[in-house]
Amino acid sequence: MTTLRQRIATDTRYALGGFPAATVSFALVVTGVAAGLGSLVAFVGLPILAATAGAARRFADAEREMVAEVLDRPVGRPDYPAAPPSAGLLRRLANPVAHTQGWLDLLHAVIAFPFAVLSFAVTLTWWVAAVAGLSFPLYGWIIAAIPGVDGGIPQLLGLGDGTAAFIIFNTAVGALFAVTLPPIVHGMALVRATLAQALLTGPARPAVAESYSPYADLLAPRRA
Repeated sequence: MTTLRQRIATDTRYALGGFPAATVSFALVVTGVAAGLGSLVAFVGLPILAATAGAARRFADAEREMVAEVLDRPVGRPDYPAAPPSAGLLRRLANPVAHTQGWLDLLHAVIAFPFAVLSFAVTLTWWVAAVAGLSFPLYGWIIAAIPGVDGGIPQLLGLGDGTAAFIIFNTAVGALFAVTLPPIVHGMALVRATLAQALLTGPARPAVAESYSPYADLLAPRRA
């Protein structure tokens, strides 16, 4: 069973650690598709599109692994049919973009990027606010000593204008961010994971256990 600590760590890793991959994937796919479609008439666009789709597939595989951790259950990998053995060179080059899943991988790299940015920004904000707020008593008195700072929002809310009120208020705000951190971060992770699940995953395939035969050891030498 996943503990709260493990849940927060998984969601945070997905939101923060997955952002660089989403950025690289977005830039690569947008550039590759634009270059491929733009040079399609010159017969060099097809290899560019195929290479871009191949790269998008690698990013999709990595995304599926992270999604399985966030959802806490295995997710299926869609089929990527290989080119027929009798296929010519052109057909083999076009194979990565000859099937629906290849285009879905490309589509995911593009439309998932804004959600990755949102997830990264919200998660980072919540973590910074929670850590800074909970540790505010350690350094808040230094900030309160700056002329005109110790009033601020607490004074506007009628909570007082002293150093104690200033520190208590900011610590309470940090505690609020800390309490709401698990559901907020998990919600941001689920937004990305749900999109990836819709575009990149298929039905999970349970492992098929081989049936045991008491005659297997007797038949093994004959088969050899």
